[in-house]
Amino acid sequence: MASANSAEAPADVPAGPQYLPSSVQGAVKILVTGPFGVGKTTLVGSLSEITPLRTEETMTAASSGVDDLTGRSGKTTTTVALDFGRITLNSRLALYLFGTPGQQRFWPLWDDLSRGALGAIAMVDLRRPDESFDVLGRLEEQHIPFAVAVNTFPDTPSYPEEELRSALDLLPEVPILYCDARDRRASYDLLIDFVDHLHRSSLLELQP
Repeated sequence: MASANSAEAPADVPAGPQYLPSSVQGAVKILVTGPFGVGKTTLVGSLSEITPLRTEETMTAASSGVDDLTGRSGKTTTTVALDFGRITLNSRLALYLFGTPGQQRFWPLWDDLSRGALGAIAMVDLRRPDESFDVLGRLEEQHIPFAVAVNTFPDTPSYPEEELRSALDLLPEVPILYCDARDRRASYDLLIDFVDHLHRSSLLELQP
């Protein structure tokens, strides 16, 4: 159930029920995952054609000393279950986005959310790349195909791709993509590149 502080949708998402076209016959499940505060909720909200379902709750004193807010001074809420959004890829295929919680104490939900996922967008904050290791390792352990999505904050450092790939210990076939999750166009470009990667890997069949 979405909390009251997360009910707002992006300005260009229409209000009211938005139903799938009757021609849609299949659906694809994609995870949006990553560590705490990396921008998962923002990305799902930027991409979704419907008002996204969010389970954000206000952070309280109970999280003090547990959730590291270094560099996240403006963050006042956190996802405690999932974010959910939807995109109609074409007349026959819909894509469902499931955003995962970032903190390890919510990871018991992770296994259920990942079940049946065709792939994952693993978001990374290059100001704190070490925080992504556990998530990337978890995707590899569960054999979920993924792409790394660098969320470009204003003070994000720049690294050569090979240096970044080595630092994150990525296999050659794992794409490294970039976007500003707050920007709807940039988020769509990221998704297009990711769907193209799944298609070229023969994991997703796109039909007109």
